[in-house]
Amino acid sequence: MNNCPLCNLDLEPTQTVILSNEHCMFLQLEQARQKGVQLEGAGIIVPKIHRETTFDLTLEEWNATYSLLQDVKKYLDKHYQPQGYNLGWNCGEKAGQHIPHAHFHILPRYEDEPLVGKGIRFMFKDKENNRKTVK
Repeated sequence: MNNCPLCNLDLEPTQTVILSNEHCMFLQLEQARQKGVQLEGAGIIVPKIHRETTFDLTLEEWNATYSLLQDVKKYLDKHYQPQGYNLGWNCGEKAGQHIPHAHFHILPRYEDEPLVGKGIRFMFKDKENNRKTVK
């Protein structure tokens, strides 16, 4: 049996399928569906067939991800009214991918957040994130 929690949603009961199409689905954790929480409205788009990273997606899955992203934005704009979005893939454990199933993060952003204006490059701009060894 495949133990991937994104292939077997029964293994991750706090995940709910919000929207889907032929090749992928938009999932939200239970806590993300609550108002005022840190991850309000956040979710992930995942291929229905197990793909370890983004680099393993088929062209059809790429296109389905794009199509579903447009639907997800309409849904999030209607239900959460964010002022911006961060979007991204983590590929590989060192890049922060903790579940070995490709998943595209959709992170609504709000003007009243403590880290408002800090984009996905924020960690690269922080001098504390300089590498210890450079080859």
